[in-house]
Amino acid sequence: MGIADWPEQQRPRERLIRHGAQALSDAELLAVFLRVGVRGKNAVELGADTLRHFGSLRALCGAGLQEFCRIPGLGGAKFAQLQAVMELARRAINEELQSGHALASPQAVKEYLRLAMASQPHESFHVLFLDVKNRLIAAREMFRGTLTHTSVYPREVVREALNQNAASVMLAHNHPSGTADPSESDLRLTRALAQALALVDIRVLDHFVVAGPAVHSFAEHGQI
Repeated sequence: MGIADWPEQQRPRERLIRHGAQALSDAELLAVFLRVGVRGKNAVELGADTLRHFGSLRALCGAGLQEFCRIPGLGGAKFAQLQAVMELARRAINEELQSGHALASPQAVKEYLRLAMASQPHESFHVLFLDVKNRLIAAREMFRGTLTHTSVYPREVVREALNQNAASVMLAHNHPSGTADPSESDLRLTRALAQALALVDIRVLDHFVVAGPAVHSFAEHGQI
């Protein structure tokens, strides 16, 4: 049965308008995004099948174009729409961070990093540059690597921090194939970066490791 044949109070779009997006299941949210189903499946059923194929929303949002388009009913246009939605969410959180208030909340920083990094298939090293009042000046992806390794050069981080006239920084990198627990090399890198930046009077406030929905804070665990 098509969604148009459902009672109005059960249709995902109408329920979203009446009760808010949080009232919908993952499959129903996807149905609103997809708008239509395929032969033999309505949009909710297509959404549920898509989730089963990818295993999670995170995997779906991080899928490449070819993998995304393997699902009947999904194609380049839907892939572009999904990437646009993800980027709008990142930019909205980035605006919140740049407002000068959000950095008082580690949770806001973690949410930004989840959106920015959690679905990336490669390792990536980001730096958030802050002014003397801990307001965000800029967020930069400084280095990009493979699935399991990224080379980070402290000299480049110091140079960019000086270019941004930063008073402090927050560091972040992801573990695409592992857990959010930092490795010994992560700890050594953090110490090396903190020492290099201290030479020019720039503090490292925190280092975050992102692995899927999990975000590990060095500062919260007394590791910095």
